[in-house]
Amino acid sequence: MPSPLRGLVVAVLTTLALASAPPAGALTQAPGRSSGPAAAGPVVIGHRGASGYRPEHTLAAYELAARMGADFIEPDLVTTSDGVLVARHEPEIGGTTDVAARPEFAERRTTKTIDGVAYEGWFAEDFTLAELRTLRATERIPEIRQENTLYDSRYRVPTFDEVLALRERLSHELGREIGVYPETKNPSYFASIGHPLEPALVEEIERAGLNRPDAPVFVQSFETQNLRALRGQLQVGLIQLLDATGAPADLAVAGDPRRYADLVTPQGLADIATYADGIGPDKDLVIGRNASGVLGEPTALVTDAHAVGLLVHPYTFRNENRFLPAQFRSRGGEAEYGDAFAEYEAFLRAGVDGVFTDNPDTAVAARAALLEPVG
Repeated sequence: MPSPLRGLVVAVLTTLALASAPPAGALTQAPGRSSGPAAAGPVVIGHRGASGYRPEHTLAAYELAARMGADFIEPDLVTTSDGVLVARHEPEIGGTTDVAARPEFAERRTTKTIDGVAYEGWFAEDFTLAELRTLRATERIPEIRQENTLYDSRYRVPTFDEVLALRERLSHELGREIGVYPETKNPSYFASIGHPLEPALVEEIERAGLNRPDAPVFVQSFETQNLRALRGQLQVGLIQLLDATGAPADLAVAGDPRRYADLVTPQGLADIATYADGIGPDKDLVIGRNASGVLGEPTALVTDAHAVGLLVHPYTFRNENRFLPAQFRSRGGEAEYGDAFAEYEAFLRAGVDGVFTDNPDTAVAARAALLEPVG
């Protein structure tokens, strides 16, 4: 992380006097490993890029996130039939590309069961990279982000290699290190069909010269076994994602009865700390909401995670009313902006080390506002 951001982080922690924060060393480095140069405080992670302003997982969305001040850009990774990692939210691409309007691919529509759930549509692994290149990205939630539809069909689906090249270019151009925070999507599913994601992931990180402890890289997964395996292959930070419900798909397949609720206990977190550098929890696990959607008080998760040296990067922060706690929504409809700053403040005061956000500029401003209050 560049030195100005390090200073900002220190000032935030000092100003807020976070009672839940452990000693500084516990925040900057998991036991026995470096977590990378940008892991020392409330970093801003451009969730699928600046997806509040551009169709997600496009080079345009990633670049905008970096220019808005994001410390990391986050590509979700799936694979093509010829083994190339590309950035899509999930294997099914009908909701984020114009494939449904392409008659030449009509016969590719099918139903697949992924992690126990049936999905109907078109799937990345049924297309070669050349075929996928003929498609164009579209807005995933147009009913909320109508403005983003202006950019429908303007951008191609990027490869992971292109995302890494963009990261390097923007780091030089902006004069600060831009990190990359890839997620392996449905790794057990892809392994089961003979297209494991991890070999290509490791190869591309190494080829980019980023397989080192101080690299601005975190690799994340909702599953556990692939992270354990990657621990022996990658020197970068690893993040265990945690859903508010359900269980990791790999544990379910193996007959392991543990659910995400078991992983967020002190014992579960201690186990995560043996192979990962941090957790990426659903933000409701950090500060829950009541039945009316009102944000409550922080849980013990941040304190418990910090106690075993784990970073905490909750997801996902968005500006629109649909996604905000009830007390922070404005009088407008679901697509209108509410008081996103109030939500950020609550989580930063709870001691989180970073946030996944669709609106990086808002997150950067919220972080700065804690140092220089308005008025």
